This record gives sequence, C-alpha cells and structure tokens, in this order.
Amino acid sequence: MYKDILLPIDLAEPSSWHKTLPTAIEMCKTFNSKLHVMSVVPDFGSSLVGSFFPKGFEAKALEETKKILKQFVADNIPEGIEVQRVIANGTVYDEILRVCHDVDIDLIIMSAHRPKLEDYLLGPNSARVVRHAKCSVFVVRD
Repeated sequence: MYKDILLPIDLAEPSSWHKTLPTAIEMCKTFNSKLHVMSVVPDFGSSLVGSFFPKGFEAKALEETKKILKQFVADNIPEGIEVQRVIANGTVYDEILRVCHDVDIDLIIMSAHRPKLEDYLLGPNSARVVRHAKCSVFVVRD
C-alpha cells in the first residue's frame, strides 16, 4: 500500500520522533516500504540574518547534520528496513513538501505537539504539510 514513507524529524528535539519512529518502522515492516528519514536545516531567511553568522556556517551546519542523521539511522532503524537519509536546507514545511513531490512519497508520518502561542500566529509545520501534501499524512500525537 505504501512504497515510500517519509519521516521528517528534528534531530535536536526527541519529541519530534520518539512516537513517530516506532510507527514508521512498523509501517515499513508491514508494507515492505522504503523509509526516508529527513532532517531540515533552516535557512537564514535573509541576508541581514545571515550576516550575523560566520562565513561557511550554513555549509558546516549541513555537514554536521549529515553526520548526526547517519548516526541516528544506525542507532534507531533495524536491519531489514531500506533507508534513505535526506538532508534539506530551507523552510521546514516547504522542504518536506518538496521532497514528498521529488521522491514520490506515498505517506508522511509526522509528530504533532501542543501548540505554543507563536504556532497560532504562524502555523505549525505539521498543519501546513497536512493542508498541502499530495499524499496521505499520518499525524502521531503524544
């Protein structure tokens, strides 16, 4: 039923994956799916913001995220599940939707969190992905 499953995670925030990871693993086992584990390094958004960081900071952040994601997959994904690691750079929900389209993802598995005040004003990533994804989105709540 699902050939390619996307699991976006925030490597610095275990709440983004502690419930979704077991769900994704079980679905991959059930449907013999490929798991695409994704982490997004936010971009600076503007040259003004970027000027506060040292030159090459973004490239170093991407390289470090690549290493951490590789270790995360090795530590948490069992043998027998085909895995692709995906590192993206940009706005979280835009990058999730881009990868979903580019890789022809069948299912996105995301965590939901209790909204903070700024989430009501800006809109959480999972809500935007649910509204705009061309595939099914499974939202796992705590």
